[in-house]
Amino acid sequence: METNLTKSPIKLLSFDIDNTLIEFHTLKSNFKKIWKTYKPEDVILTYNTGRLIDDVLRLIKKGVLPKPDYIIGGVGTLIYDCNKDCIVKEFNDVLDEGWDLDAVEKLIQSIDHPISDQPAKFQHSYKRSYFFHDANDELIESIEADFVKANMLVNIVYSGNKFLDVLPKWANKGNALQWLLTKLNLTADNVLVAGDSGNDSAMFNMKGIRGIVVANAHEELYKFTKYRQVYHSEGDHGDGVIEGLVYYKVLPEEAKTCLEEDHTDDYFIQQELNHIAEDDDKEKLELIREGYEKAIIALKKNITPLGFSACSIKDNVPSGTDENYHSVWARDGAITVIGSLSLIHDEEIHKCQRQTLVTLFEHISRNGQIPSNVRIKDNVADYSGVGGICSIDSGIWVVIAFYEYVNVTKDIDFLRKYISDIKETMRWLGAHDSNNDALLEIPEAGDWTDLFGGSYNILYDEILWYRANVCYGRMLEMLGDYEEAGEYIRWSQVIKKEILQNFWPSTQQKLFQSVSFAERQFTLGDTSYLIAQTTPFDFSWRCDIFGNVLAFLHGTVDAEKAHQTFKFILGVGVNDPFPIRNVYPVVTPGDPDWRPYYTVNLLNLPHHYHNGGIWPFVGGFWVKFVNKLGLREVAISELYKLALINKQGLTEEWEFTEWAHGTSGKAMGKAYQAWSAAQYISACNDLKVINN
Repeated sequence: METNLTKSPIKLLSFDIDNTLIEFHTLKSNFKKIWKTYKPEDVILTYNTGRLIDDVLRLIKKGVLPKPDYIIGGVGTLIYDCNKDCIVKEFNDVLDEGWDLDAVEKLIQSIDHPISDQPAKFQHSYKRSYFFHDANDELIESIEADFVKANMLVNIVYSGNKFLDVLPKWANKGNALQWLLTKLNLTADNVLVAGDSGNDSAMFNMKGIRGIVVANAHEELYKFTKYRQVYHSEGDHGDGVIEGLVYYKVLPEEAKTCLEEDHTDDYFIQQELNHIAEDDDKEKLELIREGYEKAIIALKKNITPLGFSACSIKDNVPSGTDENYHSVWARDGAITVIGSLSLIHDEEIHKCQRQTLVTLFEHISRNGQIPSNVRIKDNVADYSGVGGICSIDSGIWVVIAFYEYVNVTKDIDFLRKYISDIKETMRWLGAHDSNNDALLEIPEAGDWTDLFGGSYNILYDEILWYRANVCYGRMLEMLGDYEEAGEYIRWSQVIKKEILQNFWPSTQQKLFQSVSFAERQFTLGDTSYLIAQTTPFDFSWRCDIFGNVLAFLHGTVDAEKAHQTFKFILGVGVNDPFPIRNVYPVVTPGDPDWRPYYTVNLLNLPHHYHNGGIWPFVGGFWVKFVNKLGLREVAISELYKLALINKQGLTEEWEFTEWAHGTSGKAMGKAYQAWSAAQYISACNDLKVINN
């Protein structure tokens, strides 16, 4: 089957500028830096924009954008050859037929709707541009009909719910691009386009074209590209374009790693770096590498015929409810699969990764629910957790893990076999969005913190839900189902916006006309992290550390917000003595969030278990979070601390225990926990500290 990546080679790029390559108001963009570093020699760069040529040349002169080969300006009414520094005059001969500028102006002024001219810099002899707010489809169609009645051959382009352009009949971004391709002896199969609004639609409408729709795109372009084979990026503006260029293999994978800004000169971070500089790097790396070898041993202790067990069966004698640990847990197993993918070359581990996923899907319920766990001794599934409460995040993690596995192995047959099951799981999960606000409503103690009292909209679960929609969309792309893939990728962006709106309070935030209780609390202050929970009646200002770490790793927040969160975490010290406590501050008796059941087995006393305990598997994600910020030295230091806690044991060294006490750092829980070992392995590979 032919895919986007097996078509003819991409020889020409045709990219919109405003809110595609650059942010319109600030002109911010990483595109020039990345293009200058990784520019392929045999690809023609073209800007296809509503701006006029002189305006684009000013942006290039100011250093906002790199110099292209061609500029298609004025919404497809001008073509400029940058290598010859001149307008391509023969193109305008095509536009003269049926074009009368004075007649256009007269007809537009007769329209019974508020309308005003855009500034003179947007006007020229082949383009009239207006501000035309909130026009519906019927009104635009009536304007087109008026021009037809007047025997005028024009092209009406309406975009952004406020911009109206009137152009010659044959003038639009697509026709101009097609003319240029003919001149260069290229076809649409050789072209990659990118855009964000309705006036980019003509580019995407060309047969055989490949495209990138950035995450901040208007709904009008999303709808237009619904049935087209385009890449819907997870990043905004230039970052989204770079993401698409990597997807289409125009740029190498390394291009994405260069997107984050350097914050090493930040005073707070500099203090941390100065402290780290006093340590012995050689000693750190020796222990880290020793831990890596021990982690593989620990991981292999969890290999069973049904998949990865939660903890080593041989080394943990069960008593009472502890027998549940001798199961293939959906959540634990998925996180273990993700963390161990770098060991895919190890046949024994690879077989267990695959079997873990198979076991879970073989026990999917008739309504699409992934089991919480499957007992290893008798292959019996359990669909609930403590108190019979369903485990919402189990299914989400499995969808994510399945994508990560297939993305590494490229096993399309495996994907094709289980895609219908994954679809049912996504349907089951989506049913937990009970009010159609894009966020899942979670029952109390219905996720990994199954003895902790979060409920309704919980940050951790919403971050995973966002990622699952992206992953499912990508899997559908792999199978060539671009229409449905686009639907899920688009919906993921809605989820992302709702997360930021609801979980990152700010006094600067514009409130909706109709707001929930939680949204009204934005007036109380600002935060430097995503808050843990919101409900229709209250909200929690606590910092869910794991949720915030995943938010950055999965692209829900940008590097600027992640740096704010990083500095907060350093400041309150939740990464000391070991990385990293799961929540800050802990819940204490008398706190409104305290629940009587926190004393069950003394598990959730302050600084215990889910109430501020240290979780080594979370520590692995934390190390990757710090490394993604570009703070490699800090990440290595945190990995060293993670190695130290994994080295501690209940009966011997390197037991990779389940959790540790939040203040003493003493090892707790079960020994040889699969996800603790797997995420340590993943962190080591992320930092590339292992000599292979």
